[in-house]
Amino acid sequence: MKKIIGLSLSGLILTMGLFISNVKGEGLMVENGKKVKFDYTLKVNGEVVESSVGKKPLEYVHGQGQIIPGLSAALEGLHVGDEKSVTVAPAQGYGEVNPEAFKEFPKTAFPPDFAPATGMVVELQTPEGQAVPAVISEVKGETVSVNFNHPMAGKTLVFDVKIIAIE
Repeated sequence: MKKIIGLSLSGLILTMGLFISNVKGEGLMVENGKKVKFDYTLKVNGEVVESSVGKKPLEYVHGQGQIIPGLSAALEGLHVGDEKSVTVAPAQGYGEVNPEAFKEFPKTAFPPDFAPATGMVVELQTPEGQAVPAVISEVKGETVSVNFNHPMAGKTLVFDVKIIAIE
């Protein structure tokens, strides 16, 4: 009976967008209001896209929405020294790709010396002067199509994390 229950829980976790495996540590625990430092390696489709290992660990206050929901949920309850591999589905990460986040602009909206190219990351300004990152998705004729989705939207993310400090 225990095996059936374990399989059911694993299916539930995968359905929610998380797959978790870990090695247990001791001491203070990651919980709401705690300042947490951790090293991570982020992979998409098996390829490392970002890592803090050998650099400055990521630092955040748990429960304040400073990291994506799927990763935050997976770190809950960990201790200093714990290591965990977490698979985060798009719904628990940066969301699905929103087709309404693609906008077309005339080339004249960009500086005259700017040569837009597909895949180029640009920083555009809102009318209020706020900088917004975007990716050029297509250049055609006199227009440039810009994708305002987060670059990781629609992607399944795999984080390998190690808790460094909890305060």
